[in-house]
Amino acid sequence: MKVQSIYSSKILKKGLEFAATNGALFAASASLAFSTIRPLIILATPETDKENRQYASTKAMASTVIGYLMMLCASLPVAKAVKNIDKNPEKYLKSSTIKALKAGEKSLDASKKYSFATQLFKLGLGFLVAAPKAILTCALIPPIMKKLFGITPEDKVNNKTPSFTGTGGVNRLSKLLGNIIDTKTVQNMADKFHNTRFEQHIISTTDIFATGAFISQTAKSKKIKEDRKKALIYNSAIATGLSVSGMYIIDSLTKKPTEKFVENFTRVNKNSPKLNTYLEGIRVAKPLIILGAMYYIVIPLLSTFFADKFAKRDKT
Repeated sequence: MKVQSIYSSKILKKGLEFAATNGALFAASASLAFSTIRPLIILATPETDKENRQYASTKAMASTVIGYLMMLCASLPVAKAVKNIDKNPEKYLKSSTIKALKAGEKSLDASKKYSFATQLFKLGLGFLVAAPKAILTCALIPPIMKKLFGITPEDKVNNKTPSFTGTGGVNRLSKLLGNIIDTKTVQNMADKFHNTRFEQHIISTTDIFATGAFISQTAKSKKIKEDRKKALIYNSAIATGLSVSGMYIIDSLTKKPTEKFVENFTRVNKNSPKLNTYLEGIRVAKPLIILGAMYYIVIPLLSTFFADKFAKRDKT
């Protein structure tokens, strides 16, 4: 395969467009793709308590499936609403907002300030679903443990997720998001942070918040065995800590290759009307893929091993 064909690949472009327009669902989809590996790695962790491994692998399965389904329901209307603003900003944004966010660029979609403002909603959606995701994940662990390993009684769960439906609902949501973008707070944030690695910061902060919500819910759960909670909590905290720190380290180490890739990709696709969307997709997809690979492939064995040791230490 010629190198240039990589930069012109339709599959790559579709993936980058997906990451740019719906980063939250892209993250959930990447997690779903990696999720088949993580439980197997956890179950294969040597020198650890069998039931601790079963709880950790069950949590991984429940979290991924619930996360994907919730994000699918929640993110699609937000992505459509933002797309409405992309296509017709004059309808949803004040002229002063467009001028401020455009910041001298030829088009609004080429502006990193505008990208920051919209990614606050597309990537930041994880904050909104973190708590309900944690509640449902904890609620699903007992029945999955019962089904797969014969441990603990089942618990019925209500997993309905509200969403905006219909064109009218999406248009109203576009107007609501436009009103938020019109505020000085969002514009000041865009002005201050648009040249930072804000995509990574939003992703990592959301992951930390989601882990905190899960830890809190696990500690309060009456369906998860008390003597298994600490290992499960340690596992989640260690995995998130190692994954997030690893994401920043690997991103820094791959900075130059990424810049070269972006340079070549831009040259090959310089006439594409979606070039700015693809470039935004690269900025979003890179940390998500790194985080997913770290969290679902590299880290599970380490986090399960050390969580088991810390939990046993606390018992002594």
